[in-house]
Amino acid sequence: MRGGTSRGPFFLEQDLPSDPAARDRVLLAAMGSPHMLQLDGLGGGNSLTSKVAIVSRSSRPGADVDYLFAQVAVERAHVDVSPNCGNMLSAVGPYAIEAGLVPAVDGETIVRIHNRNTGALVEAAVQTPGGVVAYDGATAIDGVAGTAAPIKLGFLEAVGSKTGALLPTGLAREEIDGVPVTLVDYATPMLLLRAGDFGLSGDETPADLDANPALLLRLEELRREAGRRMGLGDVAGRVIPKVGLLSPARRGGSLTSRYFTPDRCHRSHAVTGALCVAAASRIAGSVAAEMLSAEIGSLVTVEHPSGAIQVDLALDAAGQVARASLVRTARRIFEGHVIVPASAVLALAERAETGGELTHDDHASPSLQPADGRCGQRLPA
Repeated sequence: MRGGTSRGPFFLEQDLPSDPAARDRVLLAAMGSPHMLQLDGLGGGNSLTSKVAIVSRSSRPGADVDYLFAQVAVERAHVDVSPNCGNMLSAVGPYAIEAGLVPAVDGETIVRIHNRNTGALVEAAVQTPGGVVAYDGATAIDGVAGTAAPIKLGFLEAVGSKTGALLPTGLAREEIDGVPVTLVDYATPMLLLRAGDFGLSGDETPADLDANPALLLRLEELRREAGRRMGLGDVAGRVIPKVGLLSPARRGGSLTSRYFTPDRCHRSHAVTGALCVAAASRIAGSVAAEMLSAEIGSLVTVEHPSGAIQVDLALDAAGQVARASLVRTARRIFEGHVIVPASAVLALAERAETGGELTHDDHASPSLQPADGRCGQRLPA
């Protein structure tokens, strides 16, 4: 499915190995990693198209489904389940309905999603006229061609997604190696910086920023120290905290952001990153608040390389962000089976070599049966 400006396969959790290490080997094989083009799998050779959603019914009170996001590295054999992806999240509601996990009602169906990566609860309003998911519509989002049906996401528990606090260090602004920064955690942990402190205007293209190795090295140095200060430990090789280079708005929005994933600049902007930047803009003294071009109300418009993303903030009596909402779109692209080599999962390979059926003793779903003698395992997706 395409979710927002990202794309990847969606799996029912029961169809994947229950052992995390075996599951990750399956995901790497399914996506074709490690390889810069992911030729041997479903990935698109880019972090935005090397994502996986794993969905199941939820046992958590107040939630309909559980959603685990997995970022599959393109050129490394690594699967990271520490972050969330708000773009992929936008497709979880439609998928849950299509998979029979949530019954649809006529008009609009609310799917309550528990994000296992962060523990947050998100409500997705999915258009279901006649009890059927609608994908066609008139809503456009920057970074995606054409229009589609709107999916409104409401983030209910996004403060301190990984650190337990909006400001993990307790400071709205501090310095790392002489550079003013804001360390904030709303929907995802981020290191926020002023583009001007790096000799940048802030509206450079992602290609220009990616072609600046000195900049990328400097950002990584600052990011690693930010991770340590935020209580995340050694973040080398991990994708959080993310990095946001901020500057004033140019096209009538609230501020401009260049979002790093973290080793490359996003071609548009992550949803969770936009939520974090928007929430930070309401913190007096923060780097984000300094960049605001004018006084804002509840709507914060974050300009990015492909356009802009709008975040609607609801504040409590103390002026803190109580809820954040935005609109995304999604599309169901295909359904079927992905063939995963048996050698991808050692526990499964041994069983496959004997021609026997796979059982839960092999940490696999009964739906993971030998596909044939040549290909390995047939995995529903």
